[in-house]
Amino acid sequence: MVAAANMVEIAALVGDTARATMLAALMGGQALTSSELAALAHISRPTASGHLGKLVAARLLAVTQERRHRYYRIASPLVARMLESIKAVAAIEVPARYRPRSIQGDALRFARTCYDHLAGQLGVSIADALVAQGFILLSEDGGEVTTAGATFLTAFGAEFVVKSGSRRVFCRACLDWSERRYHVAGLVGSEIWRRCVELGWVVRPRDSRAVGVTAAGRRGFRETLGVTLDFECQPCVTSPRASSSSALPRAAQVLLRGRVRPSSDGRR
Repeated sequence: MVAAANMVEIAALVGDTARATMLAALMGGQALTSSELAALAHISRPTASGHLGKLVAARLLAVTQERRHRYYRIASPLVARMLESIKAVAAIEVPARYRPRSIQGDALRFARTCYDHLAGQLGVSIADALVAQGFILLSEDGGEVTTAGATFLTAFGAEFVVKSGSRRVFCRACLDWSERRYHVAGLVGSEIWRRCVELGWVVRPRDSRAVGVTAAGRRGFRETLGVTLDFECQPCVTSPRASSSSALPRAAQVLLRGRVRPSSDGRR
């Protein structure tokens, strides 16, 4: 009975329109202030503070004080998976409703953040490319990184040091609500996202989950990760870091040219 009562409490918290809007905004992985979240949810700041207090009390959100501001973020990957699963069920299982297309909606479907990893057409295309090259295996039950995949991703700059006592999933398949297929989540997905940002391949506005692909990113995704996606459907976004940090480690370039082939066995 206690578990059922807790589920009702969580469902009620997430089911409120304003709170759901703020939670969705935080699924971009960024920490936002109550003022920013209030503006996104189209509610007053005092009302937003009341909602945020309830979400923090329920451990759905965590808050950090920085000088005059309090920054809110999703409390854990577990909470993020719950919210993304609700989004997937709402998009796939619930009868479709007519929604006119919008620039923002198209941008989210093309590329967006799903908490701490890439999603949308870009995220799914990266997953497809890594699977096709034998670097990872994805299924409904989870995900695995092959020996060749671990070598390639390490050369790409990913760091797979798991902290002691961490419950973080190493690699898993995450059902994409817009593409209805899998993209890469877990530590592997997070590290791919981190490196794409460091290389200047992607940029993201502070108040949106949508991700823009830079000119360097278009080249990098095609030549390095083998992504076969029509980037012309999204305008190029200029990144101030692209000119200085977009160069990929030479080891990864060598691996992609086929000097080291994926092995069919050996998984991580």
